[in-house]
Amino acid sequence: MGGGVDEHGTRTASYVGDRDTGSAAGWARLCVVFPRELSGIHSLTSPAPTLGRDPGPGLLCVPHATVSRRHLELRTESRGRVFVATDRGSRNGSWINAVPVGAVPRVLQSGDVLRLGEVVAVFEQGRGMLGDRSSTSTQAVVGDSAAAIGLRNAIARIASDRSPVLIVGDSGTGKESVARELHRLSRRPGPLVVANCATLTASLADSQLFGHERGAFTGAVKAQPGLFRSADGGSLFLDEIGELPLELQPKLLRAVERGEIVPLGDTITQTVDTRIIAATNRDLAGEVDAGSFRRDLYARLSLFRIHVPRLAERRADLLAWIDRLYRRWRAERELDPEPLLDFSAEALEALLLHDWPENLRGLDHLVHELATDHRDERITRARLGEWWERTRALRPVPASPTPPPPSTASPAPPSPSPSPVPAPRSKPPKPTREQLLAVLEANGWNLRAVARHYDRDRRQIYRWLEALGIELRR
Repeated sequence: MGGGVDEHGTRTASYVGDRDTGSAAGWARLCVVFPRELSGIHSLTSPAPTLGRDPGPGLLCVPHATVSRRHLELRTESRGRVFVATDRGSRNGSWINAVPVGAVPRVLQSGDVLRLGEVVAVFEQGRGMLGDRSSTSTQAVVGDSAAAIGLRNAIARIASDRSPVLIVGDSGTGKESVARELHRLSRRPGPLVVANCATLTASLADSQLFGHERGAFTGAVKAQPGLFRSADGGSLFLDEIGELPLELQPKLLRAVERGEIVPLGDTITQTVDTRIIAATNRDLAGEVDAGSFRRDLYARLSLFRIHVPRLAERRADLLAWIDRLYRRWRAERELDPEPLLDFSAEALEALLLHDWPENLRGLDHLVHELATDHRDERITRARLGEWWERTRALRPVPASPTPPPPSTASPAPPSPSPSPVPAPRSKPPKPTREQLLAVLEANGWNLRAVARHYDRDRRQIYRWLEALGIELRR
């Protein structure tokens, strides 16, 4: 790319702009992800640059043969808060979310996938400070998307505290990996003990969690320490905490609040130094309202909260995740780490636009499929279509419509689905964090209007705000 590299490793274009961390008012950036040799993060400011092969003032140089000298013009509206894009008559075309860009300006929204010839990038935008993407290093978070930076910073900020942590996020997003990273960075001397609350049977969960003495019940031929004592001095990861039987929740609350347990069959209280890390993909606030989860336990467990974004909210990280999973697949078979999987620009664009309902599990499935059937040839969009059609396991789910900010530019036409069309839904599905923020902004943070937009009641909007870690503006 044109320009250089700043102290954060951010590639800078040949126009004057803010650092990648943004400002209190907001930030915008372009994450070039493909081809790999051109990958980099570019801060965008007002006035916005024109993207093309030419270097020079006011230009963001993209040195690729399929990119025209002046390919795609960006400009800002609404005091720099809205970015719009216009194709400059490029030879190989421009696409936003797989829809061709013409002479009519198109509004950009955070998460949009741009393709210029055979160069693929992701546009990201947000409010407030983005944070320093080089300040922390974690093994559980891959990539430099805004979501990845926020997740890394959240892990680093609370890792050394012994207070409980509640990790929330959809199934397959990597919550256990985040828990392992929290424990690793905590430097606690004890072990990390992992337990899935969904596998704890109501009759034995008391013993499994807190231990039992010999003869405490039929079949207790010897004493067992239980999970809390096994994790003494370390961390206890309670996955699927929403599945914990209601009758056990008071005992867990006592253990969390006081660090005290009473093994089954004993009368003596024992003290343990065990940090609790809990995780769930359920709406625990809704469970509290329904009476199936204790409010006091929920409040205690969620003293610190970490939201793990869906893979679809981390589009700029997708190729990095593919490379990591593929290298792991090759290492398990004692193969050299390279060459990596080779994609066409259209294939990668389709992968970025996929909704990934199974998140990292679904991506790992795809990587294994492609690796097993590797033909030493470029993976095309048609080949991905064959896989989607064959497995039917990862059909994309239509995203909730997000109205663009006010602008004189024409709204973007709907994006085509990169795989078979899913069944229609009667209501929009749960939005991503970025989608909900955009709808809040568009409606002036009026929850009544937001509830009408999603055809939900305001209580559900409050639950989404809490689950996605969004603080309501007063």
